[in-house]
Amino acid sequence: MPTTAFDPAAYKRTTREQWQEAADAWHRWGPTLEQWLGPATELMLDQARIAPGARVLDLAAGAGGQTIAAARRVGPTGSVVATDISPAILEFAASEARAAGLANVEVREMDGENLDLEDESFDAVISRVGLIYFPDRQRALHEIHRVLRPGGRISAIVYSTADRNAFFSIPVSIIRRIAGLPAPAPGLPGPFSLGGQGVLDSAYADAGFDDVDVRPLDAPLRFSSAAECVRFERESFGALHAMLATVGPAERDQAWREIEADLRQFESRDGFEGPCQLLIGSARRPS
Repeated sequence: MPTTAFDPAAYKRTTREQWQEAADAWHRWGPTLEQWLGPATELMLDQARIAPGARVLDLAAGAGGQTIAAARRVGPTGSVVATDISPAILEFAASEARAAGLANVEVREMDGENLDLEDESFDAVISRVGLIYFPDRQRALHEIHRVLRPGGRISAIVYSTADRNAFFSIPVSIIRRIAGLPAPAPGLPGPFSLGGQGVLDSAYADAGFDDVDVRPLDAPLRFSSAAECVRFERESFGALHAMLATVGPAERDQAWREIEADLRQFESRDGFEGPCQLLIGSARRPS
């Protein structure tokens, strides 16, 4: 199958468009996201050692569930700057902070590979399921290293390997087959790009971090049925829509039907439980 060279600028434009379109749905599914990712978020904040008075950068913040959690931890004497390339989704993060009565949250549209922020200006950097989608991940990590104070920590949530995340890998594989898309080359952004053994550890070390701590956490995605899981993914996972952009309506409908049928293997009398394993990885900028 012929391939085309990866264009990071085009990828960023497409990603921004995806999240501009999916922002409302991602926000509406917020309670589901927090139930699913809440325990991992708390571990991420623990690993980042976020405490009252800290200044925190939230990279690829999305609708801001983890932003709110961090803001509550740092309290009124601390602050959180939430950044994303999608201004539409950041509007939801800002509105949620206001609704929670948190005056210590600032949102800024920003490319995580080119941070318009001062050197050594943050105590901690967090990223929840965002670092995997940066086209130049090492540039982003070097930028994080730059804006962290010496001794400050990064902590990020990423997916582990495809075989441990069937809730997501099954839709991806079915859509890739129907749309005739090749598997991503090693090193390119994607949901499982940091999930291999030692990959996240090495990425941190190559960017100059030490004291690396990567922990797996099972985080099954629970719904009443496989159909409900498909509705969640169909409405809010912009990357899946982008993969289907080159096929017609009939092929798209076929893909979603196949996805639902395949995901039914995870249904039981108690509902749907989609396998998901996350890695929560932290590291320190040396003093």
